[in-house]
Amino acid sequence: MQIPFMSVADQINRKKTYVRQFSVMLPNRVGALSALSNLLSRREIDVIGLSVQDSRDATVARLVLSDPDSAEELFMEQGVAFTLSELVVVKMKESGADLKRCLSVLHEAETNLDYAFSLVVQHQGHSLLAMYLEDCEFGASVLNQAGLTVVYEDELLR
Repeated sequence: MQIPFMSVADQINRKKTYVRQFSVMLPNRVGALSALSNLLSRREIDVIGLSVQDSRDATVARLVLSDPDSAEELFMEQGVAFTLSELVVVKMKESGADLKRCLSVLHEAETNLDYAFSLVVQHQGHSLLAMYLEDCEFGASVLNQAGLTVVYEDELLR
């Protein structure tokens, strides 16, 4: 099987995929998150990012997964309700300084950061910050222009 040739122009024009996040509504019961984790692990899908927002009746688990395509298929097979959204993930070379610079850049660009959380994996030895922004394209662009490294899904899941 031959691998198709991609010109430099094709590679530049190929759209980068932002990191996909699954939001799953769970009952606020002991073991609900553990059961979801077990379901994923049976398909060898790892949780590489997690944020949990609790309320009295339900919990929203925001998940970044090692194999989003398989996870989507699994959730559909099992009837697990979810939504997908895109995150901008930034490599934090110097946690304090890069975080401060990242937040400053977004503030100066007047773009909203709705929420953020750290991923439990590293990229090339550096911490990763996942952010839900009002506009991924714009946010990634201003962060890149400021010298921060945006990590895309294909780079993260290699």
